[in-house]
Amino acid sequence: MVLVYSDNKNLTIEILSKGSELAREIGEKLITVIIGKNDEKLADEYISYGSDEVYIVENEIEFFKSEEFSEILEKIIKETSNNYILIGSNKNGKELASRLAGKIDAGCIIDCSNIYLKDKKVTAERTVYSGNAIAIEQFNSTPGILTVSSKVFDPLKKDEKRKGNIVKKKYDIEETSSKIIKVKEMQSESVNVEDAEIIVSCGRGFKNKEDIKFANNLADTLKGKTIGCSRPIAADLKWLSEDHWIGLSGHKVKPKLYIAAGISGQIQHIAGMRDSGIIVAINKDPEALIFKSADYGIVGDLYEVLPKLATALKNKIG
Repeated sequence: MVLVYSDNKNLTIEILSKGSELAREIGEKLITVIIGKNDEKLADEYISYGSDEVYIVENEIEFFKSEEFSEILEKIIKETSNNYILIGSNKNGKELASRLAGKIDAGCIIDCSNIYLKDKKVTAERTVYSGNAIAIEQFNSTPGILTVSSKVFDPLKKDEKRKGNIVKKKYDIEETSSKIIKVKEMQSESVNVEDAEIIVSCGRGFKNKEDIKFANNLADTLKGKTIGCSRPIAADLKWLSEDHWIGLSGHKVKPKLYIAAGISGQIQHIAGMRDSGIIVAINKDPEALIFKSADYGIVGDLYEVLPKLATALKNKIG
């Protein structure tokens, strides 16, 4: 069987797309796991997106702990004889996948960009060396664990008529020595670049923090209202929060339109936005690496191009 788990609903739905394809190709069922409260509505939704069976595991664990969650998944895997486990590759998911692999003596491939069958073996691709190469990996034995980041696979079309089984479980989990004393929410600007359809992104070509208003103006004109940035803007200069950071160590995005203004195009940034629908690059250096990844390029000073582009779009859009 194929098992899917993530503590993020949207990421789970995305992974179900590839999970259902994989299960169909190897002739197995697809199981999704919900850990926490009894949420039959969410279980029905997962079934409508491709899951054949949903395990709802109720527990009284207030916060995520990889020790307890990995033990729960270990019990389900042993009960259902799962061959492949797909886990969402967010912060919690990476910790969970690594610990679970150790507990069940499984291979683990992190941050898969593609998963498919080759010579009847499950094969995974993932980017390595900061996006300069693609590693192709297979498992020598089962079970095997694969983690998948957000925006890698598009979700299936929702089918509310689809039927599946809901299995409710409750396990006695051994209490671990580690304790979570307090969880404090990170201060956020309510920016969600990962779900944005239009992003105007800022790079080191901006001379002052106040000049980001030019990017904001263009984003407002496009009714995108989402600003992204490269690493120096968020990590070094602190002109924008890390909510805006797009790149290998930041957020990975997949908008319909991505405008990169004053961004040189280092591979670490490209790794975060390479899957965008249309990429427009604005840079005064005609040799900038960003143009190699762009569908359209404008060679020019962003201080001249952005206002003129915003004015032209306003006249066009009305």
